[in-house]
Amino acid sequence: QVQLVEAGGGLVQAGGSLRLSCAASGRTISIHAVCWFRQVPGKEREFVAAIGWSGGRTYYTDSVKGRFTISKDNAKNTVYLQMNSLKPEDTAVYFCASTEIATTTIPHTYRYWGQGTQVTVSS
Repeated sequence: QVQLVEAGGGLVQAGGSLRLSCAASGRTISIHAVCWFRQVPGKEREFVAAIGWSGGRTYYTDSVKGRFTISKDNAKNTVYLQMNSLKPEDTAVYFCASTEIATTTIPHTYRYWGQGTQVTVSS
């Protein structure tokens, strides 16, 4: 099994920055990719960004390109999401998730999930 623990959420004004972290433990050797999703009440979970665990290839949804950067620290088994130029529409609970199979934008293809961290951007 893989355990994922997110941290770094909070309240920030529009235009500000936050950095989320996702620390992986357990059977990390099985991880193919780690992804960030976000969800607001009443809506489906939305893909934000993903990174390949071995090669580090990155993927972003269009709405965050140029503002968010996903990266990882191999020594710490931790994935980061640097969020700059935040907008009120970025407000959501952010989840990290891992897959052992393939990098996709579809939530149900990710097997392990963190508990989520709230990001609130005020206007």
